Amino acid sequence: NSATVEEDLKGVETIYSTNKAFAAIMSDGSVVTWGDAHSGGNSRRVQDKLEGVETIYSTGRGAFAALLSNGKVVTWGDAVYGGDSSSVKEELKDVATIYSNRGAFAALKSDGSVVTWGNTTYGGHSKNVQDKLKGVKSIYSNRYSFAALMSDRSIVTWGFRDFGGDSSRVQGDLKKGVVKTIYSTDHAFAAVKLNGSVFTWGDAGWGGNTDIVREELKMGVKTIYSNKNAFAALMLDGSVVTW
Repeated sequence: NSATVEEDLKGVETIYSTNKAFAAIMSDGSVVTWGDAHSGGNSRRVQDKLEGVETIYSTGRGAFAALLSNGKVVTWGDAVYGGDSSSVKEELKDVATIYSNRGAFAALKSDGSVVTWGNTTYGGHSKNVQDKLKGVKSIYSNRYSFAALMSDRSIVTWGFRDFGGDSSRVQGDLKKGVVKTIYSTDHAFAAVKLNGSVFTWGDAGWGGNTDIVREELKMGVKTIYSNKNAFAALMLDGSVVTW
């Protein structure tokens, strides 16, 4: 119910949400929240820090992360799923943008390094690949994992091993200089290479295995669309391949 904050909701620029709460950025860069307190609806703990907010990100399990104009980050909401960033507080400086999945955040810094926090099952802990996360260009996510596209067009993944966090099976195919972009379902990733071919990893039942259409995906893929469970590749000739 927003009735309790109705007087504060004047001059709203944009609104963000978690599963049970809302956060509004005001024209003066402050933030007003409402909804389930545990899911980010109560920001009183960090209200004095929420100044100069540029944008807000969220996890599906109930946490917000506000990126400030000075490159710092303020978090609140469910502590287990990203609302508590105290363990990486000193690292959250010069942040360029933030990515999230259902239970964790990944902040891409201006120097191309990455800082993660949140639930470890969802990729909130990236220590196993931290030495590789240098020169990151962009980050993609599914429900449980993250995939970073590096400046050399290779990929680095982390998170739930069986749901996309482990890409070792296709690392030989996704070496330096080959990956164009990445798509995802809830439990799998699909990478389109510069030559128009596709390689997938993650849960086979959610699009992580392309064995039945492997020959069709060797070249000519223009772009990929996905839903929760499946992928559909639009080919250069206008046909569609699904798995």
